[in-house]
Amino acid sequence: MKNHIVSVGSTFPEFKKLAVVSLDKDKEFYEISSEDHKNAGQWLVMFWWPKDFTFVCPTEIAEFNKKFEDFQDRDTMVIGASTDSEFVHLAWRKNHDDLRGLKFPMLADTSKSLAEELGILEANEKVAYRVTYIVDPQGIIRWVAVNDLSVGRNVNEVIRVLDALQTDELCPCNWVKGEETLTA
Repeated sequence: MKNHIVSVGSTFPEFKKLAVVSLDKDKEFYEISSEDHKNAGQWLVMFWWPKDFTFVCPTEIAEFNKKFEDFQDRDTMVIGASTDSEFVHLAWRKNHDDLRGLKFPMLADTSKSLAEELGILEANEKVAYRVTYIVDPQGIIRWVAVNDLSVGRNVNEVIRVLDALQTDELCPCNWVKGEETLTA
């Protein structure tokens, strides 16, 4: 299997998937679509992990949750995703202390159709790589980062890149919000 990862400049694929949004009885699941962030005029950060009930994944999910308000302040919707089912997501949230209070949805790509369309499935196990997408309000992918299965990502870097993209300016190496941008 060859990976042909959908990348920068491409339109993020259309999707409608169930997600876990709550631990409250009869409010656990909600259908999320690729149109939601566009209709809200927001940016989208969608991050993928390989498997629920693992060791590295909850550290990343918990960190995105800690930084949730930082994304909200940037008019950005956050969606976490894996190829596990919504029922597995729900069980994991109920079972793991760091996941009970999540403020963003856990998307279930049980059919693996979205992960496959994005080109992010690992060849042997057919689970998603640790991929992070930043998508603008028009649905265009503006940044992609891919980590191997064993290496967690840096959420602060996701925020730094989001800040840079939202300036719509030229941002030099290691630029952080509040610093001068470059002029052409």
